[in-house]
Amino acid sequence: MRRRLIRCLAGLASAGLLAGCSTAGPSSPMAPAAPAGPVLVVKIDNVAPARPATGLGSADLVVAEPVEGGLSRLAAVFTTRRPPVIGPVRSARETDYDLLAAFGRPVFAYSGAAPEVDRALHTPPLADRIVNASPADAPAAYVREDARPVPHNLFLRPEALPAGEGPLPDALIARGPAPAGGTPTASRAVSYPAASFDFRWDGGRWLVWLDGSPLTSTEAGQLGAGTVILQQVTTRPGAVADSQGRTAPVAQTVGTGAATVLRDGAAFEGVWSRPVPQAVTTFATPGGAPLPAATGPVWVVLIPT
Repeated sequence: MRRRLIRCLAGLASAGLLAGCSTAGPSSPMAPAAPAGPVLVVKIDNVAPARPATGLGSADLVVAEPVEGGLSRLAAVFTTRRPPVIGPVRSARETDYDLLAAFGRPVFAYSGAAPEVDRALHTPPLADRIVNASPADAPAAYVREDARPVPHNLFLRPEALPAGEGPLPDALIARGPAPAGGTPTASRAVSYPAASFDFRWDGGRWLVWLDGSPLTSTEAGQLGAGTVILQQVTTRPGAVADSQGRTAPVAQTVGTGAATVLRDGAAFEGVWSRPVPQAVTTFATPGGAPLPAATGPVWVVLIPT
């Protein structure tokens, strides 16, 4: 069935038959194609049973969030293009509330959430700032791949979603030449209690490794980034527990803190600042000079301090 899904992905540009990729998926016809305009944010499952991803190589920005059990979850931001299929899609978290606010009025695709989180996302003020696109909100946009176990097999068809409203990538994160003073760096590792990321410079981009293995996407091979930002954040205990009684830490992405920007084969120490939720995060050297991103995809890892 996985081979069947991949064959379906290859033919999506000319056929609106993705529902045939899984007998368990929605059978409703896809909605008319929507403009690929900004902004679509998709929560991506990245635990071992969910790999490899699909469509992640088209993301302009990927944010790694700490979640319950010491694991991580990815928020992938698409603005310039929407691939035919994205996934596997997983649930929203409290960290997403402030994270989404920087993206204008994005379409937010997620596979569900704790009842308290779901209510918050569907109630003002959050409901006024996002377009909810969970399976309950947009059932025709989702399909399951039978070869993977539930819940790691839910995939999104972005063509069935509306366009979001928000800035393009260069407005989300400033781009420009690197400042002076970087330290040549071949690799940098970051660990959560039960997950680890490793970014390795490969002559033009940082290749992404997760838990000791290359992190891949079916359409792009091993994922890479022009810039990796290691953003130190404070956390607080979440108000919502999962079925095992574990709460996810809530990363505070509004405020200031230390950051390391990896680009051009070097590491630049700096600080991040985001005064209000609706503002984008800016990065600067300790002396106050701008610390912009290079061209290409950007990965941000939120690191609890």
